[in-house]
Amino acid sequence: MASINLYFAWCWITLGFVSGTLLGIFFYDAEWLGGYGSWRRRMLRLGHIAFIGTGLLNLAFVFTLRELDIHGDAQPTSALFLVGAATMPTICFLSAWKDGFRNLFFIPVISLIAASISLIVSGLL
Repeated sequence: MASINLYFAWCWITLGFVSGTLLGIFFYDAEWLGGYGSWRRRMLRLGHIAFIGTGLLNLAFVFTLRELDIHGDAQPTSALFLVGAATMPTICFLSAWKDGFRNLFFIPVISLIAASISLIVSGLL
């Protein structure tokens, strides 16, 4: 299962680079999407960084399993890290489009918190 997280991590990091490049095309314009501090622009920036950050979390998950030699059932933890990573940038970008989507941020947040707790508990047992 960890190999899925490893592959996913590098795909997500790459998407972070690509989305940052695409957003960077417009960053020179101080008024783009309502200016630097506007909700839409902040959500796009957060989405771009969320790709990289959650990709790195999945990478850290894989290396933690290997370092701590965790052989138990890591499938639920793996799935939680994948759900958190998939939904965080998605909800950021959707929130930039329609701010009502911000009410869905509990999905990636709870997924990533649960994944972290699950990994900690797995390492202790």
